[in-house]
Amino acid sequence: MMADRARTTASAARYGFTDARAEGQLRTAGWWDDGGPVASATDVLSALSRTADPDLALRGLDRIREADAGEWAPLAEQLCANRTFRGRLLSVLGTSSALADFVAANPEQWRSLTGDKCTDAACYREALRAALLGDDGSVLTGLKAEQALKVAYRGQLLGIAAADLGHVVEPGLEHPRYAEVAAQLTELAEAALAAGLVVAEAEVGAAADGTLAIIAMGKCGGRELNYVSDVDVIFVGEGDLGAATRLASTMMRVVGKACFEVDAALRPEGKAGALVRTVESHHGYYQKWAKTWEFQALLKARPVAGDAELGRQYAEMVAPLVWSAADRENFVGEVQQMRRRVEGHVPSEHAERELKLGRGGLRDVEFAVQLLQLVHGRIDANLRSPSTMDALAALGEGGYVGRQDAAELGASYEFLRMIEHRLQLRRLRRTHLFPATSETGELRILARASGIKASGGKSQGDALLAEFRRHGKGVRRLHEKIFYRPLLQSVANVPTEALRLTTKQAASRLAALGYTAPDGALQHIKALTSGVSRRAAIQQALLPVLLDLFADTPDPDGGLLSYRKVSEALEDTPWYLRVLRDEGTVVENLALLLGTSRLVPDLLVRAPEVLQLLGDPARLLGRTPAEVATSLRAAVRRQPGLNAAVAAARSLRRHELLRVACADLLGLLDVPAVCEALSSVWVAVLQGALAAAFRQRQAELGRTPARIAVIGMGRLGGAELGYGSDADVLFVCEPSEGVSDADAVKFASSVAETVRKMLGAPSSDPALVVDADLRPEGRSGPLVRTLDSYRAYYARWGEVWEAQALLRARFIAGDDELGGRFIAMIDPIRYPEGGLAAKDAREVRRIKARVETERMPRGADPTRHTKLGRGGLADVEWTVQLLQLQHAHAVPALRTTSTLDALACLPEAGLAEQAQVDSLREAWLLATQVRNAGMLVRGKAVDEVPGSGRDLAAVARVLGQTAGDDPGEFLDTYRRITRRAHTVVEHLFYEA
Repeated sequence: MMADRARTTASAARYGFTDARAEGQLRTAGWWDDGGPVASATDVLSALSRTADPDLALRGLDRIREADAGEWAPLAEQLCANRTFRGRLLSVLGTSSALADFVAANPEQWRSLTGDKCTDAACYREALRAALLGDDGSVLTGLKAEQALKVAYRGQLLGIAAADLGHVVEPGLEHPRYAEVAAQLTELAEAALAAGLVVAEAEVGAAADGTLAIIAMGKCGGRELNYVSDVDVIFVGEGDLGAATRLASTMMRVVGKACFEVDAALRPEGKAGALVRTVESHHGYYQKWAKTWEFQALLKARPVAGDAELGRQYAEMVAPLVWSAADRENFVGEVQQMRRRVEGHVPSEHAERELKLGRGGLRDVEFAVQLLQLVHGRIDANLRSPSTMDALAALGEGGYVGRQDAAELGASYEFLRMIEHRLQLRRLRRTHLFPATSETGELRILARASGIKASGGKSQGDALLAEFRRHGKGVRRLHEKIFYRPLLQSVANVPTEALRLTTKQAASRLAALGYTAPDGALQHIKALTSGVSRRAAIQQALLPVLLDLFADTPDPDGGLLSYRKVSEALEDTPWYLRVLRDEGTVVENLALLLGTSRLVPDLLVRAPEVLQLLGDPARLLGRTPAEVATSLRAAVRRQPGLNAAVAAARSLRRHELLRVACADLLGLLDVPAVCEALSSVWVAVLQGALAAAFRQRQAELGRTPARIAVIGMGRLGGAELGYGSDADVLFVCEPSEGVSDADAVKFASSVAETVRKMLGAPSSDPALVVDADLRPEGRSGPLVRTLDSYRAYYARWGEVWEAQALLRARFIAGDDELGGRFIAMIDPIRYPEGGLAAKDAREVRRIKARVETERMPRGADPTRHTKLGRGGLADVEWTVQLLQLQHAHAVPALRTTSTLDALACLPEAGLAEQAQVDSLREAWLLATQVRNAGMLVRGKAVDEVPGSGRDLAAVARVLGQTAGDDPGEFLDTYRRITRRAHTVVEHLFYEA
């Protein structure tokens, strides 16, 4: 007998039953005999096995059978024959013990699930109202009304749950989406409020028409109610407010006992305030006393019952207040602080399990959506929906949120709400707490009720837990990305009227902001925002902020024009506007760059990838110059031919030039770092181009007639290049074994000419000029010489100025060994043993005076010329170089190509006082930075500090002057520093 019992129990277990009473209940139902399941009941048993909790479902059926034996036969017949009904009833009984209790107490309710539709939102009000009518047609009151309404409400709730869950038990049945279920629950709640008001009218003896309107708030207002939830309301009265208050309080009592708690705490002054107020009283409170969170709550306000006209008046009164709330001071910060406070109230042990209030929970989605609505909905009526899902879809469609982000956030919100529904259905209790990982049974039941399957070696409970965590992490990530987006605060700071970009008032505002051509600015705005495209919508949101940001730059009009050009050039770049929308720091930095520099926008349209770096200083600063150079050389080396190699070098140089310019303008790089970065990339470009040209010429000849080395001169040799500097070089070669000097020079010259031609070809980028004019005999001499030819020339013909030029010489490209021997060969020339002869020193001074006289542009102001002016670059560099020629043979530290390094060792060598060196260093850095700033501001090389106007203001801003300061003060500072340096030069260069 024991063996037989084990066999039958095991058979019952095949259908998911674990309760020892299951076999007996199945026998009593007529679905089991000694041989196992009855043939006619296999479909029922299979369906029971698919329920969330088969034991709970079977117990529910057994209780219904016991409650009304007369109902059992037709019920059992329907279960066997009607698949749709079977899925509906069994899914409810296997998920919700509370609804099983309800059907057991009201056995006839199962019949409501047999039709084509078990729920019809259009009939809720009539169904609940009909339940309140007595036999004589009068409205029930008191306890009878509450009991009748409770049964009718639960009956309709049963239908919604059955339609919601049926597909889990019987795959293929219609599967309503979350939004549809939430809308049905909301319709049912509205019907309950209306029914409760009918009872209240009967008990109070007063009509709601002309007296009371019920305004739904919260989830009811948003048409997104749960199965179990308080329903937040506000009451609006007119006329006899005493009668209106009695109606409201009676309705709250009736509905609270029959259906759900009705909460009026969102009314003005909360629970301490009057339960019913007039429209005028509400308006006065909202205008004078309401806090930011109250306007956030009013976003979902919607009339649902009572006097329709009174409700309409309230809605019309509230709307302008809601959609101007973002104009309040610190609005965004207060909403963000409110979310942090809500999150802070969650017990720490529940933080990861709290569906509603916890991190990655429903409130994360709702707060983010509502904040975006309130900020951007001021001028975009498409965003003014009380529904979270509808508003999120509109935000995605309008470009305020990325499509992918909106879709991901919407999917996660639906998932979390679905889980919340399943949790609440279990016992029809208000809960938002996801089961703990230790509650494996609850996790399994919740997973089965949610349609989660076991997969990847995970049980159903583990699969659900993984999905829950995945959605929670995704929600939190997107919440932090959207909710704390810096751009939101910037948009909120713009007055609502200023967001209407093309009005006459906008032109006046632009003029007030400092735009010198507001009508032209409006044309740019119109071009960027015209049409109904998503791109135009995003621009509509961005431009009010950008206009304010441009107003704080030296050239607002130029900044807006550049922004239009960049936007039009990058309109097909899919991530361009997304980055601006999602990264507030990028917008702020871009506005500063475009309103300051004419070089940046030209580079940006050809190297747009740098835009993505503007939000992160660490990424913008990038790798070290050495790492950048290594990467550039490797990329060029991978190219299949000379043209491709040079194109790659140009492209990478453009990227680096723009990156360095942006970092420079944003104050992230000091002058030496800028010079080092620009010099390093120039060297890498030369190295890559030389190697490509050498390979091509070598392949054409089938042999290697010579080795080649490139020697950097001038600022390139000193690693002191600016944005507009040429590359001064010398080309040196050495013939291969058995090759004549003439053939070697011919080969090397063809390579050198190719490099100069390819790099110097016209381009929209700053020029890449390879200048070899410092070679022996200048332009009259050969472009390339052998090492022996250089040695012979310098020994026989070399002049002091050439020795001075060699002070900056360093090997930069080509054959390392040859380059090293060239440097060794010139060291005795530039660091002459015994120092510079007195006559040669006089010659250096004479040449400097001649250069300043002949090369200073006519009409140039010597106090503003950064290169040849008093205390400028030439003053400092010639002074340092004279001292190097005189003393480097005895002071090894002076044997450097760097001006700053040479300056640094002068005090210790006793060649200058520290104060003198500090003055020279300050002037050199300032002149270099001003020269670089001039190139950035004007987009072309300039040697003179602007005398006035926006260019001077822009240069001053680049060098750290704040907006509103007098640019003339910067010019005075420049003149004072260079004048002091010139005094030092007069002493060290001419007198020492």
